[in-house]
Amino acid sequence: MLRHEFQPGRLVAGLALTVAGILYAGDAAGLWRTPWFTAIPLVVGGLFLAGAVGVVTHGIRRRGGG
Repeated sequence: MLRHEFQPGRLVAGLALTVAGILYAGDAAGLWRTPWFTAIPLVVGGLFLAGAVGVVTHGIRRRGGG
C-alpha cells in the first residue's frame, strides 16, 4: 500500500458527516428521535472546524515543522 500524506482536516470533516449519518440512521431505525434541523449545525460546524484544522496544518507544514 502506498503511503499518503495525513490530512487531519479531512478526518474531522469525515467524522462530522459520519456522526450526522449515524444520528439519522438511528432515527430511521426508530432507536431515537432526531429533529430535522440537527444536521445543519452539525455539518456546517464540522466543515468549519475541518477548514480551520486544514489551515493550521498547512501553516505548520509550510514552516517546516512536519
